[in-house]
Amino acid sequence: MSPPVYRVCNLLEKTLAGVPIGTNLGLFQLQFALVSGRFLESRGAVFPALNDLGLAPHAVRRASAALRKGRWKTQDLLDNWQEIVQAQGHFRAHCYAGFQPVACDLTGFRRPGLQGNRAKHYVAQAGKALPSIVVGMAALVGTVGSSRLALPRLLVRWEPTDTREAQVQTRLVEQAGKSLAPEELAVFDAGFSLAEVRALTPRFVVRLAKNATMRRNVVPAYQGHGRPALYGEVIRPLARSHGGKHIAASAPDAHFSWQEGDVCLEAQVWNDVVLPKEKPGAVGVNVVAIFDPRYQEPLLLASNLEVCASVVRCLYRDRWAVEHLPLAGKPMLGCGQGFVFGALSRFRLPELALLCGNILSYAAATCSAVATGFWDRASRATCGRLRRVLGRLDFCELPALGEQLRKKASVTGHLATGAAGHRRQKGVRGPEAALQPT
Repeated sequence: MSPPVYRVCNLLEKTLAGVPIGTNLGLFQLQFALVSGRFLESRGAVFPALNDLGLAPHAVRRASAALRKGRWKTQDLLDNWQEIVQAQGHFRAHCYAGFQPVACDLTGFRRPGLQGNRAKHYVAQAGKALPSIVVGMAALVGTVGSSRLALPRLLVRWEPTDTREAQVQTRLVEQAGKSLAPEELAVFDAGFSLAEVRALTPRFVVRLAKNATMRRNVVPAYQGHGRPALYGEVIRPLARSHGGKHIAASAPDAHFSWQEGDVCLEAQVWNDVVLPKEKPGAVGVNVVAIFDPRYQEPLLLASNLEVCASVVRCLYRDRWAVEHLPLAGKPMLGCGQGFVFGALSRFRLPELALLCGNILSYAAATCSAVATGFWDRASRATCGRLRRVLGRLDFCELPALGEQLRKKASVTGHLATGAAGHRRQKGVRGPEAALQPT
């Protein structure tokens, strides 16, 4: 048995600390089916993936029951995973001018035709929002070896009372802001509202739309005629065209330039500006427009930090690390579209896929690279290569598990069997009933 297999099994076992006996064995089998790529062949179906792992029918049913109605929480698994990674010392959080970036984003797992699901998420390939299971993510960004890695700390799910994706965004911003340590800072993409981010997050960097406008946080001097101004001067960080007319950009408060290799970058800064509908006296932010000759469009960022423009750019660039969580969980592990319909399992399976994809990426980065075959002469430590190694194993071939991972010896002689054991009761049907947890 190769060392990477032992390492993956050890990491999966440690994340299940605190999960009840019996349930932890079922979850371990489900997690191993995920990291070994069994869900790729089953296209997101649970029973075929577990059966392909080599489990007996009763073990397949127990693992599915652990997902559907087991007494565990995803946040507890995330907390265990955070402690494991921090204790091993391989993960080094990125730090710029004393601030560590915590990247936040939303992702969606396609679920067309799922009854009771009102959530939709934009899909670039389709060009519109499609029915999905929406999950909010917050992750601390750092490096493991030579690979950049986002370590998830929060997964925010769609609540039964939600009607819009923006409500999940608001809860993600609020929870991420509360979870920040004094040296940490939240980083958001352009889809997040600057007003919400500023109100709910103590330190942040957020991207603005290229046509965003702001206002000065001071009232302009009275010109001697007309009504005195109530709002500050309008600030347009970037030039634009409207109705065939060119509108020039506003003059910046400061201008900076610096060298990165062979490229010279420039930045324009507007200090202490507020939202267009706010009067002077509101909480101001700093707006930075970064011009990189390698890109056609400049990067427009807003932050409440008093740091140089190059630091703001480095903090925002680390936001892209959170995109690897859904990339590892959906196309790499095969959970882009699941086939579970329970009130809890429809959320738990995508959350487990994100966690297992991160575990697989971390294990690959901390182990020696494993070649896929004789043709792989320059193999790299990637989660895809490690997944192929795990995919060649059956569950019976795994190393001995810990004594806590075992079937619970419960007394079942008093339970009804046959038709009386699974007799269904009449209840309310419809979308509202499907969203009620069991």
